[in-house]
Amino acid sequence: MHLSRVDLNLYMVFETIYTESSITKAAERLNLTQPAVSHALGRLRDAYEDELFVRAGRKMVPTPVAKAMAEPVQLALAQLQKTLINPTHFNPAETTKHVVLGMRDVVESVFLPRVMTCLQAQAPNVSLSSIRIDRQNMESELATGNVDIAFDVLLPIKGAIEHEVLMSDKFAVVVRKDHPLTRGEFTLEKYLSHSHIVVSSRRSGVAVEDFELSRRGVQRKIGLRCQHYFVGWQVIRETDMVLTVPEGYARYQQLLGDTVVLPLPVDLPSLEVHMYWHKTVTNDPANIWLRELFLQMALTETGIE
Repeated sequence: MHLSRVDLNLYMVFETIYTESSITKAAERLNLTQPAVSHALGRLRDAYEDELFVRAGRKMVPTPVAKAMAEPVQLALAQLQKTLINPTHFNPAETTKHVVLGMRDVVESVFLPRVMTCLQAQAPNVSLSSIRIDRQNMESELATGNVDIAFDVLLPIKGAIEHEVLMSDKFAVVVRKDHPLTRGEFTLEKYLSHSHIVVSSRRSGVAVEDFELSRRGVQRKIGLRCQHYFVGWQVIRETDMVLTVPEGYARYQQLLGDTVVLPLPVDLPSLEVHMYWHKTVTNDPANIWLRELFLQMALTETGIE
C-alpha cells in the first residue's frame, strides 16, 4: 500500500478513536457525525486489512496492529501540526495560544493562582485548561499535542517523552487546630494511633508514605480514601483524622486557617514532581517559555526547595 492511496484525514480519525476509545466521543471531538467516523474507520480497516478496533462493552479496544500504529501516527500528526505554526516567532504578549496542562490538585493549588497572575500580566490573550489525565495516557496526550506539559511524580516513560524535576518537597502532617496531636511531643506512636486519610485517584493500592512506612515495619490505619486533597482537608477540619501531604501544599492551605501543620515524625524520602513534555516541542519557543515559567515559580515558592 502506498501513502498516496490513503486520505491523511483518516489518520486523524484513527488517532482520535485510539485516544478516546469511543466512536461517539471521537465524532464529538472531530465535529463529525458518528456515521462519518464509522465510515472512515471502515476505509482504514480495508486499507490495513485489520479490524484495528473491536468493541468491548462501551469501549473500542485497539488490536495489536492498531497499537503498533498508534505512536508513529501520533508523532506524524504532531509534526504536521507544527508546520502550521511559525516556530521562530513567539511573543507572549501577542500569542493567543490555548495552553493545556496535565495537573493533579496539589500542583494546581500551589501553582495555578500565580500562573494566572503571570499570564494576565505577560500573556493576556492566553487561555489555560488544567486537566487530570490518566498516567497510562500521558505519553499519547503529550505526543498528539492535546497536552502541552504534564506534571507528576517520576514515572517509567519512553524515549519520546522528556522530563525535568520541577520541585522536591517533604511530607507534612495536617490536623485541625484543637487536635489532640497538637499537644505535647508529636511522636511516630501518636501519629500511628489516629485514623488517616489517603488521597488517590486509584481504587486501591498503597500511598507513597504507606510504602515507606511499611519498609520501617509500621503501618497506619486508613479511615478514608478520597480523590482530592481539598476534600481530605475539609474532613480533617471536622474530625480527629490525620492528613499527610506535601509540605508546600500544606503551607499554602494553612493560610486559610483552622488547621495546624506538623512535621512528619519519621524521615521519608522527599517527593519529587516532574514536568513532562514531548521531544517534538523541546525547542518550541512557547513550550520553553512555559517550562521556564514553572521552574522560576518553583524556585521562589515558599516551602518548596
